[in-house]
Amino acid sequence: MKLATKVAIISAALALGMSTAAVAGPNYGPDYTPGPPPHENGHAKGHDHAKAYGFHCQGYSKKHVKGQKGTPFSQCVKAMAQADKHEHMPPGRACKGFSKKHVKGQKGTPFSQCVKGVAQMRKEQQNVAAASAV
Repeated sequence: MKLATKVAIISAALALGMSTAAVAGPNYGPDYTPGPPPHENGHAKGHDHAKAYGFHCQGYSKKHVKGQKGTPFSQCVKAMAQADKHEHMPPGRACKGFSKKHVKGQKGTPFSQCVKGVAQMRKEQQNVAAASAV
């Protein structure tokens, strides 16, 4: 038997096997009924903005600094989460643990970068809320 014929037979067998699996669908049993989503918007509670926190903290180092609790990146993520949880908290209060000393070669201070990130996060959340209300 030629190679091309073997490949054609194998391909046909695989296609037939996949098509029957696609038609049948998953078998959950006779008593299966899907439950409600874990949270009203379909996400598990606490994971709604998890990705956004890290996005706004991209400029921070992920290397541990001796004597500090966590990395600068993890401190920023915690400040973002705290500011998100308490929406009336001023951004400066959420970022109070960051240094206000200028670092050479960087734009702004770590404190001002954190405040800017909190403000951007809140602005994006307002835009998403306004878009979903329309």
